[in-house]
Amino acid sequence: MGTLLTILAVLFLGLIIVVPLIEKYAPKGDSRDYSHITRWILPLVALLIVLQLLRHYFM
Repeated sequence: MGTLLTILAVLFLGLIIVVPLIEKYAPKGDSRDYSHITRWILPLVALLIVLQLLRHYFM
């Protein structure tokens, strides 16, 4: 249990340090275009459902 708490503490402290640095040094461009990603979401979700069904029945 002590190892788990140590890992969680390190991850939490890492987030406290990394997130402000990412926000500070991230490019300040205009809004990003996610249209090329959104067209892949539904097919990938469908593929994930099919793969999970296959895993459920054959594993």
